[in-house]
Amino acid sequence: MSGNLNLTLKVWRQDHVDSKGSFESYALSDVSPDSSFLEMLDQLNEQLIQEGKSPVTFEHDCREGICGSCGFMINGQAHGPERGTTVCQLHMRSFKSGETLVLEPWRAKAFPVLRDLLVERSPFDRIQQAGGYCSTNVGNAPEANSNLMGRDDATEAFHAAACIGCGACVASCKNASASLFTAAKIGHLAHTPQGQPERARRAARMVETMEMEGFGACSNTYECEAACPKEISVKFIQQMNREYLSAKLTDEEY
Repeated sequence: MSGNLNLTLKVWRQDHVDSKGSFESYALSDVSPDSSFLEMLDQLNEQLIQEGKSPVTFEHDCREGICGSCGFMINGQAHGPERGTTVCQLHMRSFKSGETLVLEPWRAKAFPVLRDLLVERSPFDRIQQAGGYCSTNVGNAPEANSNLMGRDDATEAFHAAACIGCGACVASCKNASASLFTAAKIGHLAHTPQGQPERARRAARMVETMEMEGFGACSNTYECEAACPKEISVKFIQQMNREYLSAKLTDEEY
């Protein structure tokens, strides 16, 4: 069909975490510019299955930019060339016919490759479990206006809560730091009334868990902010550092 794309896909293929991976090239034709990137991969997998080959493994769920599961590198950029966009929100009209697209998984020691473009992101879960919650049993959800919040705190909490835990910040950082993810989770609750009782130990536990999981340190290159599909600001990292230092100086547990 006129206007459709012909592409060369150079895809990282790896059978399992302990196997040696390599890039394999595939020619894909007649790709609609209106299809999403994941729909294009679905088309590739249908072609591979028809050829008797193993389809490319990649993670996905909502395909609406909400769940954060679909991330991988496209031509060296986390989630591809469009700013503030997840892979599932990226459309093929962002590319030109005849292009070669290089697809590879997140590259980080803490994110081992399980298969092809799928990585293990459970370290994020353990960081969250270390303190990213309110442990007080408050019963049913309260009426929305029963806990008063200032406009500034509500805005900051909302911005931090936008984090979908995709891992783009880690993959794009030269140190594979999870500082932006951890900072967003700490910053979200730090700006809410419910988050105040455990505020100090939450920051300390989550930062220390992040370090134990093998993520690198932040060196303020801002690449995490540039790669984040929700455009979360690095100012939350600054807040996280203040919260952590305050916890170490004031909380009796530490």
